[in-house]
Amino acid sequence: MGIYEELEWRGLIKDVSSPELREKLNKGGMTFYIGTDPTGDSLHIGHFSSFLISKRLKEAGHNPILLVGGGTGLIGDPKPTAERPMITYEQVQHNFECLKKQASDIFGFEVVNNYDWYKDMNFIDFLRDYGKYFNVNYMLNKEIIKSRLDEGITFAEFSYMIMQAMDFFVLHQTRGVDMQVAGQDQWGNITAGIELTRKKTGEELYGMTMPLLTKSDGTKFGKSEGKAIWLDREKTSPYEMYQFFLNSEDEKVIDYLKFLTFLDKDEIMRLEQSNKEEPHKREAHKALAREVITFLHGADAYDEAVNISKMLFSGEIANLTYEQVKSCFASVPTVEVDEDMQILNALVKCGAASSNREARQFVKGGSVLVNGQKVTDEKFVVSKANAYGNKATVIRRGKKKYFVINHK
Repeated sequence: MGIYEELEWRGLIKDVSSPELREKLNKGGMTFYIGTDPTGDSLHIGHFSSFLISKRLKEAGHNPILLVGGGTGLIGDPKPTAERPMITYEQVQHNFECLKKQASDIFGFEVVNNYDWYKDMNFIDFLRDYGKYFNVNYMLNKEIIKSRLDEGITFAEFSYMIMQAMDFFVLHQTRGVDMQVAGQDQWGNITAGIELTRKKTGEELYGMTMPLLTKSDGTKFGKSEGKAIWLDREKTSPYEMYQFFLNSEDEKVIDYLKFLTFLDKDEIMRLEQSNKEEPHKREAHKALAREVITFLHGADAYDEAVNISKMLFSGEIANLTYEQVKSCFASVPTVEVDEDMQILNALVKCGAASSNREARQFVKGGSVLVNGQKVTDEKFVVSKANAYGNKATVIRRGKKKYFVINHK
């Protein structure tokens, strides 16, 4: 397969601006860009899907450029339902620096900032050199704009399409960019850039979109859609990422393998068969977790995530580090205490028991573990000195209910 056919097989092509793109992609040699606005200080798994397309194209002989929109990020890409909150110049710059380093470290892409060509532009030049090429009726017909007309859309949001079109034009003029790659929700902005360049220079640019990475209910992966899976391991640990992929929906896991890994067709088809015939083995899910975590954080991080999972499953958590405890139990009920306390009081304090009487029953019945060790003495003291890193105590009641006490 050529790169175009491979992307088709993986389900990674939604829209293309011209049938010529098949031959051009298979031939190699195009310079293209993919963009993201610095609305956060880390990329997430939704970005990862798009950026992997760029890496696939790079390996097929194309030249990728990543645009982090320090200018467009100050305005905000219109959302389908409401206006994005404005963020400060300082926050945008901080986020830009974080994303630039992250993208360079993970993908090795050249990174540019569109604030560089917006910061000195005056309003009259903006209207004369760019605004006059946009027909308002044309802009109103774009899907993202139409979806907001009933609720209302500000002039700033309305102008975002012009700014992204300018990005395409400027990168073509200054860096020889001839294609833009993005998620399907950016199709209107891509075609606006193609039209702007054609009107100003008569030259033809190209665009390609990919389907958004979604769950089975159609919701996408992103920070605005609930808990994000971040590429920064300080925000989402390898263990949390491992659990996320291990618990992926069976009906979506093969799509995720196609979108998020470099496993070849034969291997993915083998995993698909295993997923159908032996779903309890979760072989496809484990392969997905292995490939993504190893790509992002290395084989050691993946091995650590697997080992932590085994320790938690067996209940043998005594050898966890404090950092691993923070990662594993980030979402369990947690309380803070400023003094040592007996186990009965601790169980009530953290919510593991409703009363001292119930707590005593749990302890005497042998269903309470503290930092992986069974406690049957009701006079046992939960102390800072015996906590993980002198900071956290993990209490387990029964087989699966965990609670954390943070010691001040």
